[in-house]
Amino acid sequence: MSKKTTHPNPGEGDRESDRRYREDTEAFVKDGKVKEAADKARNMSEQEKRESLTAEEIGKSRARDEDPEVAHKTKDR
Repeated sequence: MSKKTTHPNPGEGDRESDRRYREDTEAFVKDGKVKEAADKARNMSEQEKRESLTAEEIGKSRARDEDPEVAHKTKDR
């Protein structure tokens, strides 16, 4: 019989984290917070936009490849 151990950082594919993410996302949508968040994002200051784009570029620089399922086409780019 093998003893199951819990690693402090289980990595990708962690079912518990996936479950919590899905539940939190459902609650966010059900609570009607999507429009508020979209409005807030739409009304970012120029500095916030620059910071957001910089953070996105840093994240992308660490990624192996662009996700083929994601097509980002915005008027600001």
